[in-house]
Amino acid sequence: MRALADLTVEQQQAVAAARAVVSDLHAELPRNGLVVWTAGNISQRVPGTDLMVIKPSGVSYDELSADVMVVCELDGTKIDDGTAAHLQPSSDTAAHAYVYRHMPEIGGVVHTHSPYATAWAAVGEPVPCTLTMMADEFGGPIPIGPFALIGDDSIGRGIVETLRSSRSSAVLMQNHGPFTVGRDARAAVKSAVMVEEVARTMHLARQLGTPIPIDQGDIDHLYDRYQNVYGQRDNEES
Repeated sequence: MRALADLTVEQQQAVAAARAVVSDLHAELPRNGLVVWTAGNISQRVPGTDLMVIKPSGVSYDELSADVMVVCELDGTKIDDGTAAHLQPSSDTAAHAYVYRHMPEIGGVVHTHSPYATAWAAVGEPVPCTLTMMADEFGGPIPIGPFALIGDDSIGRGIVETLRSSRSSAVLMQNHGPFTVGRDARAAVKSAVMVEEVARTMHLARQLGTPIPIDQGDIDHLYDRYQNVYGQRDNEES
């Protein structure tokens, strides 16, 4: 088994930094009402290596810390990382790893069972783009990915196949729930928060009537403005 000690000092420092980031970001999931109990997970690619850091399986959020984040190869194989040697990585590790192997631009992946987004996944329906905030963030509807069983890279394949034909940073895996991606784990967490927000708002809108679609040209304009002009460029907060 490959060991953390086999890495260079710089790579070990990068792993330590990624573990700290991923540990801290997990607090955002319960804080934003995106998970219950031990469900959900965040991972981040470790810059300068062929490794990823991910949440351990079945561990409570109040028990998470940087030293229990699990380090894995990009094929999902756990490495001997010392402090987390007794812990197994998330059951979704194969899906995360598949995304990293096939989408090199992606540096972070998040999975939740947030209720409104998961409800859309349960009926197998994409969230239509009828809100300017959706056009800004996702560049169109939030797509539905195929049904896939947990345990191998089937979910990862569905995520990659779906997102390759979409500008969205989120996919609702049918009968499962949302997976989001980003240039790093923080961006993927933001996407997860936004998915639940727009899924909830669109559900409420449908109770009032028929949501009004946005013209595709306007969606394109809004997406380009938000992605390339809006904000301070070093800070994505609204």
